[in-house]
Order: sequence, then structure tokens, then C-alpha cells
Amino acid sequence: MNQFDTHEVFNQAPPFENVNLLGCDPALREGLAREGAAWALGRLEELGAQLGRAEVLDLARLANAHGPRLVSFDRSGRRVDEVEFHPAWHELMRLMIGAGAHSAPWLDPRPGAQVARAGAYLLFGQVENGAQCPVTMTYASVPALRRAGSLGARWLPKILSNEYDPRSLPIGQKRGALVGMGMTEKQGGTDVRANTTRAFEIRGEQARARFGDEGEGAWRIVGHKWFFSAPQSDAHLILAQTDEGGSAGLSCFFVPRYLPDGSRNAIRVQRLKDKLGNRSNASSEVEFCDAVGWLVGAVGRGIPTILEMGGHTRLDCVVGTAGIMRAALCHALHHARGRAAFGKPLAEQPLMQNVLADLALESEAASAFALRLARCFDHPDDPHEAALARILTPAGKYWLCKRGPAFGAEAMEVMGGNGYVEDGPLARLYREFPVNSIWEGSGNVMCLDVLRALGKHPEAARAALEAELAPAAALDARFAAYVAALGRDLATTGEAGARRLAERLVIAIQGALLLRHAPAFVAEAFVASRIAQDVGGAFGRLPLDTDVEAILARALAV
Repeated sequence: MNQFDTHEVFNQAPPFENVNLLGCDPALREGLAREGAAWALGRLEELGAQLGRAEVLDLARLANAHGPRLVSFDRSGRRVDEVEFHPAWHELMRLMIGAGAHSAPWLDPRPGAQVARAGAYLLFGQVENGAQCPVTMTYASVPALRRAGSLGARWLPKILSNEYDPRSLPIGQKRGALVGMGMTEKQGGTDVRANTTRAFEIRGEQARARFGDEGEGAWRIVGHKWFFSAPQSDAHLILAQTDEGGSAGLSCFFVPRYLPDGSRNAIRVQRLKDKLGNRSNASSEVEFCDAVGWLVGAVGRGIPTILEMGGHTRLDCVVGTAGIMRAALCHALHHARGRAAFGKPLAEQPLMQNVLADLALESEAASAFALRLARCFDHPDDPHEAALARILTPAGKYWLCKRGPAFGAEAMEVMGGNGYVEDGPLARLYREFPVNSIWEGSGNVMCLDVLRALGKHPEAARAALEAELAPAAALDARFAAYVAALGRDLATTGEAGARRLAERLVIAIQGALLLRHAPAFVAEAFVASRIAQDVGGAFGRLPLDTDVEAILARALAV
């Protein structure tokens, strides 16, 4: 120090960077192998090393600091409705699309493909979350478009391409394509049956005269969407009423940015949403001013079509939340290992160890649940797996996403003031948590879906859950009692108790997975803190005999 320096910088943990995001996570590697994706571990290790580099992690900061900008008109006054992004956004999208995060299980549907894809998505979730939105929607659109005849045949080769092409051009001129969604209207929100957007069929001769052979299935669309995700996408799936009285119900339409004749579709972006988080991603309000869309599925069957896509988007809400949890944990634990207070590192102080170990348990349980749920999607024709998917997708989206904000707040607090400022990643990660609870159906919607899944095929649901939980119940008396009580409540819980039921379902599955597959010190801590007693409102309530040092060594193996 020279005479004019006021202080020396010391006792500051270095940034968490230049680390293999999979290599430092033994639980994730074990889970991928257990759920059928051992064959993908090599590729995912390479991806983990790439995503953990300092320059890649910094892309998240840049993409969020320099968010999207709406350009409504070109310099000549022509309406263009384009969205401009920082180069960091495009690099993040290039990485995800290049890794097949939108396409891999559709192009190579081998056993474990959905699990491997979930593993990649969880790794990307530790880097940046806004760019995951268009990837998820594109991924979820594929099953519906595969049944969309000539429309799907034209579009799917571009949608499944692993080449990111952000250019605003007709689909025939592009190397790859993205698909967004637009369901919500301002007067209805979750109640999509209140939607007022209308679609009017373009008759055969008129459609052919305008678009040639591609005119088949074309409809005129007039209305609005209050939330229209990723307006820069090459097409969107939307819901619209198909008769004046609405008696035919909602129908699903594929609405491209450019029409087959090369002209721009009449989709007017009114503004971009100013969101709490997910700020790198463009969300918008739009009007359809006599736009054109193509029917997907049968007239009046739009909700079932959307619900199928919703299963995949809700899966990504679960996996994405597990990814953000993992990122927040890594930053917090890394900080605690590199920061001293009162004479020793934070990570060696008993109360801080309890907090960190509790966070580590929550993160491992979330990842284990997410991968098990992904395995359900690998086996849609298996009655057991299909029944589990129907129950656990909404239950998992409710409970894991509900735990997210509290998890982020606790991880932020570990880092103190350094966690609360925008210089580091914790403030951004904290803001990312709530959106996974809100979009694709909020908490109450998910819990009602759980009740519907249990009530529609009760015997199949109970059998699937029993088969999943019974092996673990034989290992621990406390868990067996928990499962027995849960079984009694499955048939009697009504709407008012649906949140509590969804919570207990997820905790039971998590407990079963950890009892059967995790080290004994992890399973014991989870059962003692979440099964033998209710989940607390704060982290750091593990029993005093918990092996916190073993949990923390496993949590971040670097």
C-alpha cells in the first residue's frame, strides 16, 4: 500500500466460475445415471465444463443488464414490430439450441432421452433463465405439430434444427425456427375460456387464391393477447374462439410471423412487459389485426392441445427451478468457504453449516425429483409412468416453484450485502424464482390439477404412487407412517386442502428417492427435517445430530 491508499481488499471470496457445473455435482451425475441417461454423461460433462467458464457465466449478466428493445417502425415508417437483443442473448440462445435443448429427445427418442435433456436444461438453468423460455416453448410445440399434417411437415425440419437463426425472415429462408405461445388475455388470465380473440375460417378457394397449397386450414384472427411470450419467435401457438357464441369452444392456431407469400402477418406488438425478473427475455402484449393462423387439432379442441404442451412446459418449470436452486446454492456455499468472520470461515461455523446443509438438501431433493419426473416423460405409453406424470407434474410445479423464492432469499442472505447488490448473481437469481410459480399455471391451478388427476383415475393413481413409495417405506418407519397418512388423505382431501396435499406428495417422492439412492447422511437428514416433522418456514432447522459436513462436502465437490 502507498500512503494514499485507504485500505487493502482482502477476505473477499473470488467469483464462482471456471468450474465444471456437472463435475462438481455428484448428486446430479448419480441421478442422471439412475434415471436412464448414463449414456449422456460424457456429453453433459463437456457441457458442464463449457457452461461453467467465466466468460459464459458473464453472458447472463450482460443479457440482463442490456434487455430487449422493441422497434415498432423502421426508419421509413413501415411497421416492423422487431425486438432487438444484446449479443450476449444471442450467444446464450446459440449455446442452448446448439446443444439440442429444444430438440434432442424428439430427434433421438432413445430410453433416457428426456432425462438427458432435463440434465442439460438444469445445467443451462445455472447460467441464465430468460433464454430458457423460447427454448421450452419450442420443445413443447413438437408433439402437437407432429400431428398437424402438411403444416408440421413444412415447419418441423426448421423447428428441430440445432442451428440458431435469429434473422427476421420467412421460414423458407431460415436455417432454424423458434415457436412461442400466447394464451392469456387481460380479462381472463388463467380462465382461458373467457378469451375473446376470434378466428374466422378462410374458405377453400379464397385460401388457395391467397396462399396456394399452403392455404389449407387457414383462419383469420382478430383479438389480443395480454402475455405473448418471445414475440421474436418465428411462430406462436395461440387459443381463439371459433364461432360467435363460443359454443364450439377454444381452438388452437399456429400463427407465423411471416405468411407463405412472404408478407408480415398482422401481429402488432403493443409493448414489452416490464417484468420483475426474466428480464433478458422479451414478453409482450399484442393485437391481431386480421392476422392469419392455421388450425392445429380439431375445432373446439384447443384446450386439450394446449394441455399436452403444458405438460412439457410445466416439466421445464420444475427442472428450471432445480437449476436456479443449484446455482444459488453453489454461489452461497462457495462464498461461505472463501469468507471468514470472527476468526474462521463461514462454512465452518455451526449455525451457517446448518443453513447451508439445509439448502443443499433442498437442492438435491429438487434435482432428484426433476430427473424422476423427466423419466415419466420418457415412457408415455407405460400406464404407471403416465399416471405418475399426471400427478407429479402439477404437484412438482407447485411445491418446488413455491420453495424457490425462500431458497433464493436464504442463499442471498448467506452472502450478506454482496448478495443483495446487482454486482453479483444472487439478486438476479432471486428475481428469477417467482416466474416459474406463475406462468404455465399458478399454484392454485396446479393443486386443482393434482386433485383432478387423482379423481379421474383414482385406482391407477393410488397404484402408481404405492409402487413408487413402498420400497422406501420398507427402509424407514417414520417414512412408512408418512406414506400411510398420505394414502388415507388421497381420497378425502378437498379443494381447501389441495396445497397441503400437493406438498406432501412431492416430499414423499423426494424422500423415497433419497432413502433408496442417496448416501445415508443425506436421506437421514431429509427424513428428520421434512418427514418426521413439518417443513419449516426458514432454512437452518436441521436436527443437531445431522452430519452437515458430509452434506456440504457432497453439495459442492470442488
